[in-house]
Amino acid sequence: MDPDVILLRPLWLLGLFPLAVMAIARRHNPGDAGGWERVMPKAMLQAMIALGAIHTRQSRLQGLSMPLAILALLCGLSGPAIPRGDTPVLAQSDAALIAIDMSASVATGPDLKVAQLAAAGVLQGLAGRPVGLIVYTGEAYLAAAPTTDPATLETLLAVLDADTVPGRGSQPAAALAMAATMFRQVPQGDLILISDGGGVDPATNAAADRLAAQSVRISALRLVNPAPGASPPPGDALDRLTRNDGMVLPAGDSTRLAAALSTGPSVHRAADLTALQYRDLGPFLAALALIPLMLLLRRPL
Repeated sequence: MDPDVILLRPLWLLGLFPLAVMAIARRHNPGDAGGWERVMPKAMLQAMIALGAIHTRQSRLQGLSMPLAILALLCGLSGPAIPRGDTPVLAQSDAALIAIDMSASVATGPDLKVAQLAAAGVLQGLAGRPVGLIVYTGEAYLAAAPTTDPATLETLLAVLDADTVPGRGSQPAAALAMAATMFRQVPQGDLILISDGGGVDPATNAAADRLAAQSVRISALRLVNPAPGASPPPGDALDRLTRNDGMVLPAGDSTRLAAALSTGPSVHRAADLTALQYRDLGPFLAALALIPLMLLLRRPL
């Protein structure tokens, strides 16, 4: 089978075994011969049928029509499917969002370059997974919806500077609220904050709790070199935000964090989401059962 073709409901193929038994039984049964099959030896009956002296009510093709119809139905019910090109990327259970703190303490200091490199390291480590980008100050902005093309995000990361995001202050709660909206239709996912921990308050913790209730794992990469004159936030601010076995690591360990997230329990494909990503050809295949069934309606000559 083509590697791009999957079976959504493969257990239906177990019905092929009793179908094979039925087909063999029908092959050795000469069929309804107007009652002669009950009084005539099988060998003689088959010879008489071959000579044309006795006509069965069903031709051999008609006799196979029912097994053929059941075969088409079983194949259709097994759900052969091909990938869909129009599937929303976020309709995958392994989607991830990177939220970068662009407040003055980060954007106007050496931490901006560190944050860019950290985000790039996460992208490389999560290769193959759809990843989106959020930037935030006092408000949150969606820079890029989840995509499996890292080049798109790398281009955005490269142009980030102190003037990219409007507004002042640092409200990670806004970023978490936006992530909650993005993950609303996703059973599990990852949010990675890249921040110095500024702005973490009770509202942020409440937003983290809501994300955790959506089975989103929250991790963070800590920035430790704030801009000159900026007040350093509490050292445990980011640790208080982690949820669902997330972790906090230095920004320089972004590839290690990505490797940990790639092997975590949230990386799986739910059956209903898998179905969304494939076009089910089963109904079309099952419809082919109508062709042999129509042979049963054909009157014998």
